[in-house]
Amino acid sequence: MADWDDVVAMGSALPQVQESTSYNTPALKVRGASFVRLRTEAEGALVVMCGLDEKAALLASGDPAFFTTAHYDGYGAILVDLERIERGELAELVTEAWRIKAPVRLRQRFDAG
Repeated sequence: MADWDDVVAMGSALPQVQESTSYNTPALKVRGASFVRLRTEAEGALVVMCGLDEKAALLASGDPAFFTTAHYDGYGAILVDLERIERGELAELVTEAWRIKAPVRLRQRFDAG
């Protein structure tokens, strides 16, 4: 089981991440671009940016940690139930979401180690 503090710790390990807000909810941003945010809507969950193929694969997996709503149809974001996801998988999702939103040169420096 994970919580927002775990997400912040994972995101803070990545370059140039700032805690912020998005739609009046806690969020992590890289250079001003949001890549994860905590939902306060009825379903709760974490919104994590991802590719549409990745979203489809996660939903098709049948894992109850992943879901979506009609609002996110056709949009590259998956909803994650923090109470159901394993920390390792969450860390991978957070890192990939960061990669989607980080500027190219920042990603390149990160990859170069």
